[in-house]
Amino acid sequence: MSWQQTGEPGANSEVFTVSALNRSAKSLLERAFPQVFVEGEISNFSVPASGHWYLTLKDEGGQLRTAMFKNRNQRLRFKPRNGLKVIVRGKISLYEARGEYQFIAEHMEEAGEGELRRAFEQLRNRLQDAGYFDEDAKQPLPELPQHLAIITSPTGAAVQDVLSVIKRRFPALKCTIVPTQVQGDEATAQVVRAIALANAFDAPAFDAILLTRGGGSLEDLWTFNTEPVALAIAASTLPVVSAIGHESDITIADFVADLRAATPSAAAEVLAPDQLEWFQRLDGAANRLERAQAHRLKTSESQVKNLSSRLRNPGQTLTALSERFTQLQHQLAQSAQRTLQQPTLSISEKRLNQSMRQALAREQDRINQLSRRVINPSQQIDRYQSVVAQHGRSLSGHLHIHLDRKSRALQAAAGKLNALSPLSVLERGYALVRNAHEDIVRRAADLTPDQAINITLADGEVAAKVINTAPSSPGKSS
Repeated sequence: MSWQQTGEPGANSEVFTVSALNRSAKSLLERAFPQVFVEGEISNFSVPASGHWYLTLKDEGGQLRTAMFKNRNQRLRFKPRNGLKVIVRGKISLYEARGEYQFIAEHMEEAGEGELRRAFEQLRNRLQDAGYFDEDAKQPLPELPQHLAIITSPTGAAVQDVLSVIKRRFPALKCTIVPTQVQGDEATAQVVRAIALANAFDAPAFDAILLTRGGGSLEDLWTFNTEPVALAIAASTLPVVSAIGHESDITIADFVADLRAATPSAAAEVLAPDQLEWFQRLDGAANRLERAQAHRLKTSESQVKNLSSRLRNPGQTLTALSERFTQLQHQLAQSAQRTLQQPTLSISEKRLNQSMRQALAREQDRINQLSRRVINPSQQIDRYQSVVAQHGRSLSGHLHIHLDRKSRALQAAAGKLNALSPLSVLERGYALVRNAHEDIVRRAADLTPDQAINITLADGEVAAKVINTAPSSPGKSS
């Protein structure tokens, strides 16, 4: 409603209700500041039962009431505290019920981490544009690696997880730890040198590189977000597997590496072959080789039988030809006799007589040629049997060589497994002591006089009772 104010002639004023004015002011503020970033120090931080966060952002010159609702603050990876300097993204608004100006936060990060995050994004975009993340630049991992370089801190938990998985899956895989710092001022240069050293090592050479460390904050993992480390990974001639931190931790090294694993243990699962699977593959190959040898021998025997059945007895062939020759001779003799009995022969009879002589001569030549070509079937069978025997010896020799090679490899792997077995330790004279609850006793202080114990030796077990305990002498292990 508009009205003329009597105290100030000519001035028109619209009368607002309190709610309408607050609503209009809120609308103006939200349109003017749809999204802003505010840096300040947290104070008066509180979390009521609703799960919303209420706090005040302040600096040297002012304060800003701030609210961050539950559906937004649940996504943060840290919990704010008074005195923490943060960068908050959100919008300016007004709480209509009290007419209070406030800031509605949508995202929050520590001020120092925000700078690192921006540096991370800038480097990631630059390397991606340069093609360092392209899939066609990735190297394949070896199917059966023999020597693995593990670049990490030798005292970290990550390397223990990796070695534990490798010992379980494929203890024959040789692992060499290339020690380096994984955070701090010197870490970047050390990691770059370690990657170069692994590529140059040739005694024996590595098959792959595992670059790993445990989890931490963005600042803790920053070594693996630096450009020198990224370029060193890209220049590596060996395939590089990156396993930095936890599954939710993403680094520049993960993008450049040939393979990114979610955790150190997951990387070990990928790199170490499954020894049970390889044993099955070797057994399958040996079975297929045996079946192939048996099939080839059976085929050769079938060919020999087939050739033997197709050979004709040369004696039968000669007998048939001899009978034919005798028959022709008899016919010729009869013809000659008839010729002698007749005083004169016609031209046609002379021609017939000459034709018969020529046919008889051709048959004689054919008999002679077949006689020369006849091969003794027993000699031919002996020759085929000799060929079959030679093939059998050759196949048997190749099979024995292959099985011997695989047997030696299996024995070597079994030897390595046996070296890791606790039974081999007992064979060297050590013993395993358990209390009545079957718990392993590691220190003398864990025992008391008259306590029943069970001692496991290499060839059996002994039930015993403690007489007395005493600490180990200086210089000796307990």
